[in-house]
Amino acid sequence: MDKKTPLYDTHVKAKGKIVSFAGYLLPVQYEGVMAEHMAVRERCGLFDVSHMGEFVLTGKDAGKNLNALLTNDYSHMEDGQARYSPMCNEQGGVVDDLIVYKVREDHYFIVVNAANKEKDLAWMQAHIFGDAVCQDVSDRVALIALQGPKADQILKKLVPDEAIPKKYYTCKFDQNLQGIRCGISKTGYTGEEGYEFYLEGKDAPAFWDLLMKAGKEEGLAACGLGARDTLRLEAAMPLYGHEMDDEITPLETGLGSFVKMEKQDFTGKSALLKSGEPKRLRVGLKVVGRGIVREQMDVYGNGKLVGKTTSGTHCPYLGYAVAMALLSKDYTQPGTRVEVEVRGRKVEAEVVSLPFYKRKKQ
Repeated sequence: MDKKTPLYDTHVKAKGKIVSFAGYLLPVQYEGVMAEHMAVRERCGLFDVSHMGEFVLTGKDAGKNLNALLTNDYSHMEDGQARYSPMCNEQGGVVDDLIVYKVREDHYFIVVNAANKEKDLAWMQAHIFGDAVCQDVSDRVALIALQGPKADQILKKLVPDEAIPKKYYTCKFDQNLQGIRCGISKTGYTGEEGYEFYLEGKDAPAFWDLLMKAGKEEGLAACGLGARDTLRLEAAMPLYGHEMDDEITPLETGLGSFVKMEKQDFTGKSALLKSGEPKRLRVGLKVVGRGIVREQMDVYGNGKLVGKTTSGTHCPYLGYAVAMALLSKDYTQPGTRVEVEVRGRKVEAEVVSLPFYKRKKQ
């Protein structure tokens, strides 16, 4: 049976179209995916992301465990700093990708993908060693995302400037937003400036209402899962289960900068070394023929099968259809023409550099 986030009644009241996703009942849209997508690109949008998983890792060996479990390096982190990483299996495939926050020495806050919560917890607990404990605190935590170019001016109406993190991938824990305790993180999954707020579930409805009221002048829009997916795809952000999974390595999906091979060891390192240079790579495709490309569609180059798409949609802001795909290395140069089989017919596409969309820095 699907769970409800603490904001379920808020979404229903606002006439959000509720669907089942990753074991939760969540709004897929309010006014419409295109309108919500454009709101985030041009103004600001508010998302309920409380279905995501949150773990707490504590103990004097917590840092050592992170370095053994994850491909990124967690040796030198400041309090409040966040760091993204894939987590590999012994074969070099991706168990999940996640974000780790250092709260303080020997205390880390970990955010994992909603559909992988149980799998990730079991994996971590099975591999933890020494003085370290990993606990699932997901049911106590609500997560709300404020995303878009006007996020900063909306947030400044509610908290003093010193409560707002300035650097990307940093968090100010234990802040007070109009009487509600929360962590304010400068992170997001839309390709825009923005913030994510971690707070107790009981406070989520009042917190959501505060933000919506504060953002009224700026045109803040409530947004659903649909826009979240088109925004992340337009910004070429990989999604677990699409651009990576237990069979796809982080090197194949273009996450090599988060794989620190110089580390002494981590799960999957020997397999990644053994496999050598990836024979397939994640690329962007701009659809130049007629049609919308979706995931798991065959891609052909010079008449032969060269890979599969992993995600695809029509991008509202860019105004054309795109896809991401895992293609044989020989077909990954920008400008290469390929064909995607869409419902029995071939649609022409061109390999392009990623990301498709990159926000202009203010």
